[in-house]
Amino acid sequence: MATERRKAVLLFGAPGVGKGTQGRILGQIPGFFHLSSGDVFRSIDIESPEGQEIYKYSSRGELVPDDLSIRIWKQGLDARATLSMYKPRKDILILDGIPRNVEQSKILEQHIEVLKVLHLTCSDEEEMIHRIRHRAIRENRADDANESVIRRRFEIYREESSLVLSCYPEEIIAHIDAIGSPAGVLLACLEQLVPVQDAHFRGE
Repeated sequence: MATERRKAVLLFGAPGVGKGTQGRILGQIPGFFHLSSGDVFRSIDIESPEGQEIYKYSSRGELVPDDLSIRIWKQGLDARATLSMYKPRKDILILDGIPRNVEQSKILEQHIEVLKVLHLTCSDEEEMIHRIRHRAIRENRADDANESVIRRRFEIYREESSLVLSCYPEEIIAHIDAIGSPAGVLLACLEQLVPVQDAHFRGE
């Protein structure tokens, strides 16, 4: 029997644009559950075979292979459902960091139904690099501390990740300016998400 697809909203945008910040805030609202692929990956034991594979790629600023990424992401989602942190029938997933390319978006179609894509935009790449390096110091995230690795992540985003938007109907994509206060960006996100959650609660 086919697995029921989970309702989801995608937080999308370049590295440092604020996806994690908005995802964490939105995840505090009843009926939403935030799942960051970065958090899932960082929670894996670095000494495990999968942990070693992930570190091999992330330390070079390269994307983890699609099949490994989706497998680990699905394990993380299922574990949270088993622990009742995530309630599939009630919660809308707020996904941050996945899908990262067209192939991942195709694989994910088996697992999720995308209700909305929030595309966080920022035209100032240097500002985003500054954000990432500041976050690396604050949160002791070694994968974000190396500037050459950060710039490589932007190259990959331009080459692969930005094409993901073409996988979804234009009518479900909302472009949101991510420059400004977190509260201001949150308000713009909520203006898009309130109708989505209302429809979900009504069973539409």
